[in-house]
Amino acid sequence: MNDFAVLNTGRKMPLIGLGTWKSKPGQVKQAVIWALKNGYRHIDCASIYGNEVEIGDALQETLGPGKSLRREDVFITSKLWNTRHHPDDVEPSLLKTLKDLKLEYLDLYLIHWPYAFQRGDVEFPKKEDGTLLYDDTDYKETWAAMEKLVEKGLVRSIGLSNFNSRQIDDVLSVASIKPTVLQVEGHPYLAQVELLAHCRDRGLVMTAYSPLGSADRFRKDPEEPVLLQEPVIAAIAEKYKKSVAQIILRWQTQRGVVTIPKSVTESRIQENIQIFDFKLEADEMERITALNRGWRYIVSMIEVDGKHVPRDAGHKFYPFHDPY
Repeated sequence: MNDFAVLNTGRKMPLIGLGTWKSKPGQVKQAVIWALKNGYRHIDCASIYGNEVEIGDALQETLGPGKSLRREDVFITSKLWNTRHHPDDVEPSLLKTLKDLKLEYLDLYLIHWPYAFQRGDVEFPKKEDGTLLYDDTDYKETWAAMEKLVEKGLVRSIGLSNFNSRQIDDVLSVASIKPTVLQVEGHPYLAQVELLAHCRDRGLVMTAYSPLGSADRFRKDPEEPVLLQEPVIAAIAEKYKKSVAQIILRWQTQRGVVTIPKSVTESRIQENIQIFDFKLEADEMERITALNRGWRYIVSMIEVDGKHVPRDAGHKFYPFHDPY
């Protein structure tokens, strides 16, 4: 079993990476250092996470001549934020990320969401009533600017995050440089079977975020199912003497899905990559996939007339109206 996926550029992308969303400054530098020490060769970042400077400090200490790792040994991803979709803003945004991460290039740069917010320096621009200010820049125009980054050698490959199948095809219809990766929420309760097949057919690798159900996030639904307490997975975990988290990560990687569990705890960081010494049987894979219930943990909600509704659902490029 390989511990990497092969992108349509021929480059290898490690199947397990360290996620850094919600990793606070003050913790994330140490988390990255621990991850690299424990065999991780893939770090997933984004400008909106607000911690790229500190991740850059960790990379500067560990990568390069005379350090423990070479830059080319580690796969580093970042993402273009929603306020930066205008073609003129794409390269400056990337250059800011490169400066913060103290790197000369990224291995992968993603458009974080298909819809844009109003241009400017405010990450979540709002009207006086508190609702967000959007922009209707077409992601295909943003994509053309992303392609220029590859041509300039600033990024090795480009991709998409939170796009649906129709939007992927829309980008492919105009792309001179094809997207290599689609990053979406993915776990046994949101197995993304159809979307994964769609990506495979078109030569994209899928990356799953919040692979363990994102139990540490803000504003949880008290009714939501708790993935790490799922009895079907717990029974399989007991058989292999592994944790529930390890079984879930093994299930994803065995499907060829890149997975980016986030942790700032050294023991968990170690545990999350110790999944290549066993293999799930076909029926176990099927039992885990069958847990799918189309449950999204990560949807920004707002209250309208006393009801909770998806914040961005009114935007014409909102991705989650489609079945996949």
